[in-house]
Amino acid sequence: MSRVALVTGASSGFGRATVERFVAGGWRVVACGRRAERLQALVDALGPGKVHAAAFDIRDADAMRAALDALPDDFRGIDLLVNNAGLALGTRPAQEASLDDWRTMIETNVTALVTLTHALLPTLIERRGAIVNVSSTAAKYPYTGGNVYGGTKAFVSQFSLNLRADLHGTGVRVTAVEPGMAETEFTLVRTHGDQAASDALYAGADPMTAADIADTIWWIANLPPHLNINRIELMPTTQSFAGFNVHRS
Repeated sequence: MSRVALVTGASSGFGRATVERFVAGGWRVVACGRRAERLQALVDALGPGKVHAAAFDIRDADAMRAALDALPDDFRGIDLLVNNAGLALGTRPAQEASLDDWRTMIETNVTALVTLTHALLPTLIERRGAIVNVSSTAAKYPYTGGNVYGGTKAFVSQFSLNLRADLHGTGVRVTAVEPGMAETEFTLVRTHGDQAASDALYAGADPMTAADIADTIWWIANLPPHLNINRIELMPTTQSFAGFNVHRS
């Protein structure tokens, strides 16, 4: 019997690449996301026996629970939870930022993540499974305009470490994956669809790809069960630490 992974944010970027990587490796995958048509395209491409599409807004706790209750028998025994769904909204400094954007980031990156994790913990403990939480280098390195996004990712990384403490002795492994610059739809979402801004950010930078992160998650998930990667930080070679800013009058 193949193992089962549940991946959120599966309709694009890291999530989609992770679904493809795990199916290629022989796993079944529950692919979760808002965009039903994209999830169905994954099912059509990879096979209905290999991928189950669960279309719902991760911020809707009732819809989340209904999707979990409706899982087919072959997809109910979840061995790996990949909490990938998340977003950044806006690039303005805090004093100019949208409060609605802040709330959306908190509801998606924090509240929805802990709600789903809490729901699946009994199954993951029973199966001695694993949790991979997709965080960000923004969890540790502040930058102008990062404000609430960085705060939510700091929560994800710290929550991961505290889960490890609480799950001690259960056999459940927990990892925070903290990527730096990777070219996906991330900047398009952050800028509310500004393709030029996205192109400018990644131009000439040779950023990481969604497949790079999916390969990392695959490696973590398939380590021997006595090994736990607590947190892993990745950047493209072209990216490094920004250093301190100094404002001069």
